[in-house]
Amino acid sequence: MAPRTSSFIAEFPLVTRPEQESALAVRLEAARHIYNACLGESLRRLELVRQSRDWQRACTMKKSRTRTKLFQQAVGRHGFTASAIQKYAEGCRDSCWIGEHLGSHDTQTTSLRAFRAVQQYSLGKKGRPRFKGKNRLHSIEAKEDAVILFRREPVLAIHWRGLVMPLLLDPKDNRGWQSQALACRTKYVRILRREIKGRIRWFAQLIQEGTSPRIRETGEGVVGLDLGPSAIAAVSSGDAILEKFCPGVEQPWKELRRIERAMERSRQATNRENYEERGCAKKGRRKWNQSHRYRELAQKRRERERRLGAERKRAHGELANRILGQGVEIRTEQLSYRSLQKNYGRSVKVRGPGLFVSTLKRKAASAGGEVVELPTKLRLSQFDHSSGEYVKKPLNQRVHVFASRGMEPVQRDLYSALLAQCCSKDHLDICQVAETWPAAEPLLRRAMARAKEPASGPGFALSCVLSNARVGRPSKRDADSCEAVDAVAQARAAESTNLDILRTPGL
Repeated sequence: MAPRTSSFIAEFPLVTRPEQESALAVRLEAARHIYNACLGESLRRLELVRQSRDWQRACTMKKSRTRTKLFQQAVGRHGFTASAIQKYAEGCRDSCWIGEHLGSHDTQTTSLRAFRAVQQYSLGKKGRPRFKGKNRLHSIEAKEDAVILFRREPVLAIHWRGLVMPLLLDPKDNRGWQSQALACRTKYVRILRREIKGRIRWFAQLIQEGTSPRIRETGEGVVGLDLGPSAIAAVSSGDAILEKFCPGVEQPWKELRRIERAMERSRQATNRENYEERGCAKKGRRKWNQSHRYRELAQKRRERERRLGAERKRAHGELANRILGQGVEIRTEQLSYRSLQKNYGRSVKVRGPGLFVSTLKRKAASAGGEVVELPTKLRLSQFDHSSGEYVKKPLNQRVHVFASRGMEPVQRDLYSALLAQCCSKDHLDICQVAETWPAAEPLLRRAMARAKEPASGPGFALSCVLSNARVGRPSKRDADSCEAVDAVAQARAAESTNLDILRTPGL
């Protein structure tokens, strides 16, 4: 077995003709049938495995080799393995029309995708997987550099069973990222379908060997990070920032609510037999008819969500690049994303802090650094280095008041980011905090002033910001849409008032 190597994704739009798009749609539909068949078969075999005596006996035992052997016997006896599901998929393909559209490798990868979903469900890591409806499977990939091929001659194009689709390169790639990415070896190719502004567009994702080419400079220092549902603070040896997390991502809540209400009225008008007299939908499985207006409204809602996701991805990447420009070793306190979703669901849905952390980890690893998640037992938001004591603060208190009367209060998140910068993997270096404080205090004060006056300029500036990086941002037509403000944002909006009160003589 060949050793695993690092990989990165290079995505390019495809130049397709109408007949090629029709053929691609049919092949994705064939892959969807294979996926659903393998998913159903995997669930059936999983149920047989759980009903077997070996499995039930192993569940009552402690961890040991005997227990593992019983699990393996139950799994092997009922064929709940990747190779067995792949053979089942090939049999389904060869017995019907699907064999005319899919080959061996793309069938195997689709069946493996279904099996892994059921396997994660059997281990309790994910929920029960669902079957995919019509036009709900949007990607298909090859097993290796076969079946779906990337060729450089005569032009850069994707070859797949008679279809030749050239890649559409970006002419504004001044830094040469595309040429550097295409120079790497291609492991395999993935075909992707997206709906953009009501039109179906096709893309190719080349999984390349190696690490993503670096086109921006990165720092060598350590960056402390404090991430919340609606604000972010970061401190390095040369600068500090305190700003709203993803300020360009604005969810049009009112507009989406109007669209969803219109969709519900349209569905009630075309499916009166599925509703009771008081207007509630009847329980059980029903057949739903969709009018032309309902489909238009659904497409409009999907487009809003797509643009929101594109802007969120762009904002995450830009912020990660700004942080990595200060240092490739980032230290931040470990977050409970389920708790954030439970308490600040709307803000987390719009800004996606967990997705940002995963993006930051990937970029830091590509630059030769890492993101160190500190344990919550350090209680960074409660520590005071002037007294060496821990004082718990309520959530609405957005400033940290030092025990020493000679020290002015600072913003709570900035101070937590500074403490994270002085931490190792399992403890806080109090001596380092005391040594760093004289040089870090002016940076924190400047970041607090910038937070009050955004026109003064942001910190952690990029070495080069592309002037055309506005893909997916809300249009001017949606500029009047406002975002619901969560409890944390309301508390942080009163930051300036709290600081003025605390700076009043006599306090």
